[in-house]
Amino acid sequence: MRLLWKLVILLLLINTCAGAGAPSRPDFAQEPSDVTAPADSPRSELRLRCAANGRPAPRYRWKQNDTDIDFTASRHYRLDGGDLVISGPRAERDAGTYQCLATNPLGTILSQTAKLRFAYIEDFETKTRSTVSVREGQGVVLLCGPPPHFGGLSYAWTFNDSPLHVQEDSRRFVSQETGNLYIAKVEPSDVGNYTCFVTNQEAQRSVRGPPTPLVQRPDGVMGQYEPKIEVRFPDIVHAAQDSSVKLECFALGNPVPEISWRRLDGSPLPGKVKYSKSQAALEIPNFQQEDEGFYECAAGNLRGSNLAKGRLVFYAPPEWEQQIQNMYLSVYDTLFWECKARGKPSPRYTWLKNGELLRPGERIQIENGTLVITTLNVSDSGVYQCAAENRYRVIYANAELRVLASAPDFSKNPVRKTSVVHVGGDVAIGCKPAAFPSAAVTWRRGAGVLRPSRRVSVSEDGSLTIRNATRADAGPYTCTATNPFGVAKDTGGLVVKERTVITVPPAPMDVTVGESIVLPCQVSRDPSVEVAFVWSFNGHVIDLKKEVAHFERLGGESIGDLMIRNIQLNHSGKYLCAVKTTLESLSAVADVIVRGPPGPPEDVIVEHVSSTTSQLSWRPGADNNSPIQMFAVQARTPFSVGWQAVSTVPETLGGKTRNATVVGLSPWVEYEFRVVAGNSVGIGEPSEASEPLRTKASVPAMPPANVNGGGGSRSELVITWESVPEELQSGAQFGYVVRLRPAGSAAWTERRVPAAESSRFVYRNESLAPLSPFEVQVGAYNAEGDGARSAVATVYSGEDEPRLAPRGAAVRSPSASEVEVSWDAVAWGGSTGRVLGYEVLYWTDGARDPVVGRIRVSGNVTSKTLTGLKANTVYFASVRAYNTGGAGPSTPPVNVTTKKSPPSQPPANIAWKLTNSKLCLNWEHVKTMENESEVLGYKILYRQNRRSEAHVLETNHTSAELLVPLEEGYLVEIRTVSDGGDGSSSDEIRIPKVSSLSSSGGLVLEPGTHFLSVVITVFYCFVTQLLIR
Repeated sequence: MRLLWKLVILLLLINTCAGAGAPSRPDFAQEPSDVTAPADSPRSELRLRCAANGRPAPRYRWKQNDTDIDFTASRHYRLDGGDLVISGPRAERDAGTYQCLATNPLGTILSQTAKLRFAYIEDFETKTRSTVSVREGQGVVLLCGPPPHFGGLSYAWTFNDSPLHVQEDSRRFVSQETGNLYIAKVEPSDVGNYTCFVTNQEAQRSVRGPPTPLVQRPDGVMGQYEPKIEVRFPDIVHAAQDSSVKLECFALGNPVPEISWRRLDGSPLPGKVKYSKSQAALEIPNFQQEDEGFYECAAGNLRGSNLAKGRLVFYAPPEWEQQIQNMYLSVYDTLFWECKARGKPSPRYTWLKNGELLRPGERIQIENGTLVITTLNVSDSGVYQCAAENRYRVIYANAELRVLASAPDFSKNPVRKTSVVHVGGDVAIGCKPAAFPSAAVTWRRGAGVLRPSRRVSVSEDGSLTIRNATRADAGPYTCTATNPFGVAKDTGGLVVKERTVITVPPAPMDVTVGESIVLPCQVSRDPSVEVAFVWSFNGHVIDLKKEVAHFERLGGESIGDLMIRNIQLNHSGKYLCAVKTTLESLSAVADVIVRGPPGPPEDVIVEHVSSTTSQLSWRPGADNNSPIQMFAVQARTPFSVGWQAVSTVPETLGGKTRNATVVGLSPWVEYEFRVVAGNSVGIGEPSEASEPLRTKASVPAMPPANVNGGGGSRSELVITWESVPEELQSGAQFGYVVRLRPAGSAAWTERRVPAAESSRFVYRNESLAPLSPFEVQVGAYNAEGDGARSAVATVYSGEDEPRLAPRGAAVRSPSASEVEVSWDAVAWGGSTGRVLGYEVLYWTDGARDPVVGRIRVSGNVTSKTLTGLKANTVYFASVRAYNTGGAGPSTPPVNVTTKKSPPSQPPANIAWKLTNSKLCLNWEHVKTMENESEVLGYKILYRQNRRSEAHVLETNHTSAELLVPLEEGYLVEIRTVSDGGDGSSSDEIRIPKVSSLSSSGGLVLEPGTHFLSVVITVFYCFVTQLLIR
């Protein structure tokens, strides 16, 4: 009978779950909160909010002061959804505590409490207040005495009916706790009427009290006295977490006391505290646990001090640390729930079921925040709430308990239809039907019951485990599940496959940077098993798509080789080939060492710099898996082209060397140094450059080169040399020392040239005879002293220019672009001036520049051809002699007109015929234009195809015959001849080999010959020849 009752309840639950979705317990989306309403407000209704989710949708009811509200018997209460609407709210009827309850078939939940209060403030009594009489210098307290009220108040005072409130300062303070006005020391200006204003923000009303007269007594001034604290905060103040706490402290006294604050435990006041203008009010915003403790206010003046102290006690309403969760259990199971909340003081716990208090019983145990219900039955289903409460708040945690009873059912979690395992592997076949209570499980293989053995076992959850599987284990397996409500069966198959084995694992490799390698990874496998190869490097999977520049997977289904192209130093490490199948995972590891040139040396330091040496030290960089065998030092200056190797001591720097002396440096030059390292693989990257350092100065070691001279004017000795490059000047203030003496003399004349870039010095002396030999030397100097001098060179002094002009100047034009100028040589002697050569000047009539061209010939040459001239143009020319002193007088000008331009048109209509070794050529006579020279004849230029030198045949006719060898082809062109020179050439004519033609002149084609062009060319030549004849 008991079993039948449970089955009926189970059917009801199943029907409930068969709706438009899975059922769910009520869960509050919005809970009511405290409301304070103005008591005198004319509002027509007031609303307390409540909304909950759940399926089916919850129904609502409300409690007022723990009593259910009967909506049918009360007109002024009604439901709007889940909200409680109060019509015409009144304090005497509606003030109190309210809770909302939400219910559906799964249970009921109770909301947090909400207080409905009505704020008000009555008017002050109208009776006149007594006059307050004080002496000047005395302190006074004017009482406000607020009327009956509910709700928070704020206070302000006015003086003599001024619309402005009395402003707080060090003498005056309005307490927001008592409402009283405190004047620490009365002054004559304080005499008058004072009125207290009280505002209740929640009641939305302000009231004004009767005025209080303050008068000054005529019996003198009050003397000084010590502070008397009139406003003090309570001994214990309870402060909520995150709230803003205000403490007040004000004293009367003469002189006006000063207020200060401190914590009695010696710790500083929180940095977040705020003070009023008079320091009489201390505010601590966002109050936390660390802010609690004893606080002290001190009021002091010249006459003494007074203290007030109190304790701030921290409290916090409950907050959940652990809430209960929905539980779905079978009949006869045990429920264990635990909830935990923090708060100060510590909260106490109560439990509710469907909104009603749950009490301990035979099966129900409640202790602190734990609930235990043993031997569950269906009637225990419902919505439970854990309530955590301290003096400041109650909070609720909600969860559903659903107690289930059903026969085993495989529909949602059937036995796997096919399980696969490899030979020698382990496999588990699950059997987890839905069953309440849990089902007992047995297994069958085929028709026989499966007995446990060393290889075969059934776990507590019903799973069948087979270890070290063999081929014989393959086949169907049936799970049978049984509980008090029924029996269910389900069958699955087991497939046993061969194991996967890595037959060719990757092997360790030692390679050089830049090489390409292949790491093998090959397997043997069951043909029906798919294999996936995954390569990892130092524990990280290699992304073959992103790193395609270096890594590529090679092979097919059973081969997963990895190619590494252009291997780099950072590719050194462990490579793992992971082979994955649906049944197993296996892997193999290999170390790859990549050796490369050394990394750049570090910390290059330059010390002890002299004029020609410096000391270097460094630290070696990474050896990149190959020991460093040598170092080399390189240097760079502003004058060098890139980095240059430098000499060191020791000369050879081994792999363990860490310092060296660089030698052979140039003085007074800024150097940068770097170090490179080498090993058996090669030379590595250089170190960073050292800081630039300048070597010390020294006297110049390099004298100027190519000391020479001569020329110049009379009475001058011109001396020239190559300037010393800056990198060889060895110091600042560089210049040259020029020494000279007449040949055969012993005494030197010395001059200094202070410009480093100078390369010429002119010595002037009116007594110098022309062309006198001098011995000269040029040395160098700088701020350190005089340096090396050059070898002695002989230089001649200047001379006078020639005094005679050439005679017999003549000119003629051999072509349109040439003029030949001739003259008689000048017979010169010591009195007429030496002649080194002649200078020809030429120009055209009307040219802007009187001299168009100037050209010199040396020696005893008496003619010169001018080229590149304009055709048919009058040119003038004159000649003069020159020497190192300059040019002499010119001959009278002579002139000539250049020839007309040669013909511009080339010979046309050229025809040719080749018979045996005779080539016959014919062409049309070229007619010239008026501004061109007449045609005097023709030049025939011909050369063999493979040779560059040409032969020339001149003729006055328009035809010619040539004898040509039989075995070579020829290139022929024809140009005109005239007084103005050779004219334009015809296009080149290609004459084929004689062997290409038959003995009778017929055409024999060779491979590659264009038949049509050859035929047309030959045909055209013969027709043209006939026309000319």
